[in-house]
Amino acid sequence: QVQLVESGGGLVQAGGSLRLSCAASGRTFSSYAMGWFRQAPGKEREFVAAISWSGGSTYYADSVKGRFTISRDNAKNTVYLQMNSLKPEDTAVYYCAALTTGWGRPYDYWGQGTQVTVSS
Repeated sequence: QVQLVESGGGLVQAGGSLRLSCAASGRTFSSYAMGWFRQAPGKEREFVAAISWSGGSTYYADSVKGRFTISRDNAKNTVYLQMNSLKPEDTAVYYCAALTTGWGRPYDYWGQGTQVTVSS
C-alpha cells in the first residue's frame, strides 16, 4: 500500500511559478516510479510528467516540456513538480501517482489532488 498527499497548489498569475510536492508513505519510496497528472474542468485527466525510481529517467508531456521539472528526494519520500512560465491553460487539479508494477502498467495509487489556478 502507498499513501500519497499533494501540496503546494494555489493561485498564480500567468508567467509565474509554483512547486508541487507529493509526500509518500507505506511501501519503500525508492522502489517505484512516480508521475504527475492533471485534470481541467470538463476534460479528461492527462499525463504531465514521470520519474523513475532512481530519478535517473524523466518523461514529460509535450505541453509542459521545457517549463516543468519533475524530481524526487528518496530520503524525504517526496516527489516534486516545479512549474515555471505558467499559462492559464495549466489550470487544473494536479494529482501525483505511484507506479509500483512497472512501466507500461496503470498507475496504481493516487493522491487526492491539489488545485492550480493560473490567472491571465
